[in-house]
Amino acid sequence: MASVAVNELGLRVGESHPNARYTNEQVDQVLGLRDDGQSYGQIVRETGIPKSTVACICKGLRRCQTPARWKTIEE
Repeated sequence: MASVAVNELGLRVGESHPNARYTNEQVDQVLGLRDDGQSYGQIVRETGIPKSTVACICKGLRRCQTPARWKTIEE
């Protein structure tokens, strides 16, 4: 049994989504570095995440949903 984050519709979000490539910690790191004033290029060099993905995360186009609740599933 595992707990996964889901949105209001009960769909998985964040790193618990089956297609997620990056952990929540990596996304938080990207957002934190951007908040500290680093450019996309600097963030790419530090994290190794592609520039287009960094841009989408920072603009809120990817990984922008917050969990509404947690759901227990069987693995």
